[in-house]
Amino acid sequence: MLMTNTLLEERERDLLRWRCRRGLVENDLFIEQFFATYGSQLTQQHAAGLSALMDLADNDLMDLFLRRKEPEGQLDTQEIREVLEMVRKRQPGSQPR
Repeated sequence: MLMTNTLLEERERDLLRWRCRRGLVENDLFIEQFFATYGSQLTQQHAAGLSALMDLADNDLMDLFLRRKEPEGQLDTQEIREVLEMVRKRQPGSQPR
């Protein structure tokens, strides 16, 4: 399937957000900030990267979010790296919870 920079429709974005719910609250906080910051700008490429990350166990995902690890193997794609950089950016004035 060819990934595009086409923006996600509202329903696609809502389904992706639902898919991103995690068992580890710390991951949820990162993901919540990600959607609050970039939700209206998400593309099909972002959705593919984020979906691949959601297949990971919570602790592995947290390691990537906190830069304890970098994506390797099948996870080392442009889409995943771009999503990780977006998640890792702290917005001015945002405070950790």
